[in-house]
Amino acid sequence: MHETLRSKDRTPARGLALVRPDVLRTSIGVEPLTCSIGAELSGVNLADAARDDDLFAEIKILLLEHKVLFLRDQDITRADHVAFAERFGPLEDHPVAGSDPDHPGLVRIYKDLDSAPEHYENALHTDGTWRENPSMGAVLRCVESPPVGGDTIWVNMVEAHRRLPEHIKTQIQDLRARHSIEATFGAVMPGEQRHALAARFPDAEHPVVRTHPETGEEILFVNAFTTHFVNYHTPENVRFGQDYAPGASQLLNYLISQAAVPEYQVRWRWRRNSVAIWDNRSTQHYAVQDYWPAVRKMERAGIVGDRPF
Repeated sequence: MHETLRSKDRTPARGLALVRPDVLRTSIGVEPLTCSIGAELSGVNLADAARDDDLFAEIKILLLEHKVLFLRDQDITRADHVAFAERFGPLEDHPVAGSDPDHPGLVRIYKDLDSAPEHYENALHTDGTWRENPSMGAVLRCVESPPVGGDTIWVNMVEAHRRLPEHIKTQIQDLRARHSIEATFGAVMPGEQRHALAARFPDAEHPVVRTHPETGEEILFVNAFTTHFVNYHTPENVRFGQDYAPGASQLLNYLISQAAVPEYQVRWRWRRNSVAIWDNRSTQHYAVQDYWPAVRKMERAGIVGDRPF
């Protein structure tokens, strides 16, 4: 592993000015895992970072740089887990998954032989884009890992946008799209329950290309929760009905498929007390369900975000 770059060597993301140069700590080990996304940290305890302003500030700047951070051997309490995540902002509950009764905002994602069959995690997605304010990020800790399998993949959606063909970038720059919990989590519910969920969380509308509020980066912001464009049917895009249907859906599927490009991805092997911290604004992720009949138990603290622009 190599040490974090000193301030004179670090090139921060555009618009980034989060910490003073004198608080960058060379004691944190930082090992990038790919050239695009992800770094493993060493020499850090998240319980300490929950109480240390300077240590947390450096972790935050590393998160903005690498988009997802990984740590091993974090034998911390649930209270420490929540306290660290709350340094980023208030935690959010989940209307379907619920949260730990003693630690609001800490969602238990436990999978064993008695778990109901569902396929929400093993799709490339950005958490909570069905909200008006999707999640800012999350802190996920492994409580029990399968002996093999159960990895998680993260994707750099800044890079996915950067490498789009220029004519596609131009076409999608001002497009907006709908994101739905009703069409995803709600799909298996009885009609009355599904309608109540939709009434509580109406489909959210977001830009197809969002701007990161802290770095200024442009992000391709469509995923498994995205159902359709809302402003595609214009004279510039539509000559005949065929251009709109299936033309719009073909474009949306093409954009969603960009998250599957391996060059934009990092894959993490879990062990007990491993932790991942990710920036939900600029990434997607996929929890690989290839570990049956083993048990996989995870606990996630999701952080309230802001309205995409």
